Amino acid sequence: MAVRVLVDAAVLASVVAALALTPRALGRLPDPVRAAGRSVSPLVALALVTGLIYVNQVLFTVYVLRVHDGDVSFIAPYMPAGWFDLATHSPVLRSLARGFPAPELLAPSVLRVQAFLELPFVLLAFATVTRWLDPGLYRRIARSALLPLASASYTIVFCVVEWDLHNPYTADDIAIRALSAVLTPLLIARMAAHDSADARPMTAVRLLLFIGSLGALGVLVLVVYDTALLYNLGRLPERTPLALEGVGALGVLRLTAARLPARSPEPGPAVTLVGQAVRRWLALFFVPALAIRYGVTFGTPALAAGAGSLTLAMAGLYALRDASTVQDPRPYRHVFGLVAQLGGASLVGAGAAYMVARWAAGSYYEATLLLASAAFLVAAITSCGLLDAGTRRRASSPSRPLRLSSGRGRRRPS
Repeated sequence: MAVRVLVDAAVLASVVAALALTPRALGRLPDPVRAAGRSVSPLVALALVTGLIYVNQVLFTVYVLRVHDGDVSFIAPYMPAGWFDLATHSPVLRSLARGFPAPELLAPSVLRVQAFLELPFVLLAFATVTRWLDPGLYRRIARSALLPLASASYTIVFCVVEWDLHNPYTADDIAIRALSAVLTPLLIARMAAHDSADARPMTAVRLLLFIGSLGALGVLVLVVYDTALLYNLGRLPERTPLALEGVGALGVLRLTAARLPARSPEPGPAVTLVGQAVRRWLALFFVPALAIRYGVTFGTPALAAGAGSLTLAMAGLYALRDASTVQDPRPYRHVFGLVAQLGGASLVGAGAAYMVARWAAGSYYEATLLLASAAFLVAAITSCGLLDAGTRRRASSPSRPLRLSSGRGRRRPS
């Protein structure tokens, strides 16, 4: 009961803080990019952290084989079902374990290394996605109060769950997570300070490539959680084909996005509105993201769903407010027309999401949610792109021919 109350409190506090601070963070002038130092993208840092996570899994397997004779009963009873499916039968790992010197020194591989690496893994994944959409947004978030606030929110939730799954390493894990919460924002802020990537117009094609990249990265994140962060290295051979497909798709999508012309035609109003809504939502969702995710399983699911929906609604309202500032002799009619277009596109997206959710039913709920959300956005963005194209065609079509009236030298419509 106490865990549920604490997680629910983290959800509420994170959402309130995000709604209060995000507009100020996005409204401030960006800090100048530092010229000195080499820029490292969050994707490169994420790949490095992921590699360290898998190295720890190998060392943990060696530790279990040599020190505990392959038996994980010293830790497994403290964790929920679905943990510790080890690759202890792998000939390669057994050979490595036989020749490994001083295996007892690998004791920190039990939970404690993961306690340090999990926060940078999550924050770097979010930073990577944000930079794909808008490098300027990435820099503003990383150099604002939102980054340390997100670090604190995520760490509090991690520590509450750690305490709920109390084990002999809990005190060490909480201290290590607190250290990671201090160091990780400093690292990301330093990376962002040297980042000089240019923003690109958020056209329909660029948004679709972003959604595809988000889906591919989401698949890879789920694979890492399933096989490494839950100590299930034994599942890696089964998950490898899916991981390779995700890496291949991500590589193709990012290469295609990089080759798009830097000066693309300005997107139409519907696509612009969707792009601004996605941009706003990423910023608003950054701080409460992990609290909402854990609120589904450790807190009150309805509260978590309501908090997530609130960030979506506020992102849409901010985007509509921005659209209402467009120079138009009839601004309200302009906004109402956009709302009508987006309503139709949302219905198309909802239909696509429903079909995908039905097809993916039975898998991890995160995987189902990821696929359904991607289907919704792809269908909605495509519909908005088609609506904008139709509007442009109508605006550029020649007017109907006119003919002279008899005897008065005036024109009248034919």
